[in-house]
Amino acid sequence: MSKNLIIASTSTIHGSAYLEYLLPTLEKLYTGVDEILFIPYARPGGITHDAYTAIAQQAFSKINKKIIGIHTYKDAAEAVKVAQGIFTGGGNTFVLVNQLYKNKVMQPLREVLLNGTPYLGTSAGSNICGLTMQTTNDMPISYPPSFKTLGMVPFNINPHYLDPDTNSTHMGETRETRIKEYHAYNTVPVIGIREGSWIRVEGKKITLEGTLSARVFEQDKTPYELSTNTLLTL
Repeated sequence: MSKNLIIASTSTIHGSAYLEYLLPTLEKLYTGVDEILFIPYARPGGITHDAYTAIAQQAFSKINKKIIGIHTYKDAAEAVKVAQGIFTGGGNTFVLVNQLYKNKVMQPLREVLLNGTPYLGTSAGSNICGLTMQTTNDMPISYPPSFKTLGMVPFNINPHYLDPDTNSTHMGETRETRIKEYHAYNTVPVIGIREGSWIRVEGKKITLEGTLSARVFEQDKTPYELSTNTLLTL
């Protein structure tokens, strides 16, 4: 078996229902899967695990998939090991990573993904596919024991990547400035994924898919664009 992942910038694009833009792609990802394990730990806006799972279930019911929240299992690690497919939703990456470590899920999750269990991550659920979570956009509202994450790709993710607005009077840091700061202390490349695009991982093959190009950042190099349907070779 080999890796089979979709690493998406977002769950929802403007004017569209939750996961709606991805559903045709998810049907293919989860071919032969009846039941998907949902990891709601990131809790966007502080939503409960049950309420978040219900949102995911509503979306996946459109492609006839059943969703079960990992929080309903007594042994979260065991739930990961036996899952047919897995989805980790967005929210706060610090909260998500803290819960993955607290519930002893990080390593089992890495192992099953390396062995081919189909996986969808959106936003925070995508952040954890990188080598570390250090290029998240989220506030550190909880304190994970480590920033190290799944390492499904040889770089870090910056979901919801925003280009500088030349018409804005905002004087704060741009996303590009923050990633440049990261590279003052770290060598790991960073992929900024814009809304509506995702990274497809099939074994060793890593491809950008979706509607928009991605921004690639490497230490001591000028950032550059990666077109959709292009192989990533970092």
